[in-house]
Parts: sequence; C-alpha cells; structure tokens
Amino acid sequence: MSISLTFAVPPFGLSPAPSFALTPVSGAEGLFTLVGGSSRLFVLDAAVHLPSYSPELTDEQAAGLGLSDPADAMLLVVANPGASGSSGSSGTSGSSGSSGTTVNLLAPIVVNARTAVGAQLILEDQDLPLRAELARA
Repeated sequence: MSISLTFAVPPFGLSPAPSFALTPVSGAEGLFTLVGGSSRLFVLDAAVHLPSYSPELTDEQAAGLGLSDPADAMLLVVANPGASGSSGSSGTSGSSGSSGTTVNLLAPIVVNARTAVGAQLILEDQDLPLRAELARA
C-alpha cells in the first residue's frame, strides 16, 4: 500500500511531480521506494534502522511542515546501495568506493504523518555525514 506525499520542493534526485508515492518494499522492514515522476529513491525509516539518529530541526523547518509535536514526524534517510548492494537498481548514485549501503544523515526527508506533507531538509550546525556506512544488523 502506497502513501501519497506532497513536497513543495521535490527531494534531490526526484523529478517535480504533483505527488510522490512512498511504498514499502516487500520483505524489507523499514525500506521504502519514493517515486516522483519517472525517478525513484530508496529511503529507510530511521526509527527502524537508525534508532539513535535524532537530528534537530530548526523552528522554521518544523513550522514549514506544520510539526508541533515531534511524534508526528516520520524521519526517512536516502539510501544509496554500494557495489555489493546494487542488484540492478537505477536512479541512485553516489557511493563511489564504498562496497556497502550508505545513508544521507545530513539531509533527511521529514514527513508530517498527520498531513502527508514532506520536505528534504538540510540540517544546520550538525556534524552529520552525507554518506554514512549503514551497519548490518
């Protein structure tokens, strides 16, 4: 079952579209495809895969999404499969030299779970990597 999301500005790597589909990947808890137009990204639910990841949004960023309660925020991170995880997927790039999957911790996608409005936010004054190696469970 897909969830239709609205972004004022499409996430990096996705084409402009009136709405975006967030669809769970069957058999992979917390892994989703985010599709806009003809482009696709893989995203991970940070609550499932990165439980200690707790970036802080500015008041302006939270207000832009209509977030007044942190519990209403769904936090997603863009995943880039490395050489060992690139089973023919297209539309993702950026893990040069890495053999494992990396995730972008500096620019998460934050979705207001009540309104289905989202944005990819660049976190300010936080020392987080663009390509963090995803540890295997």
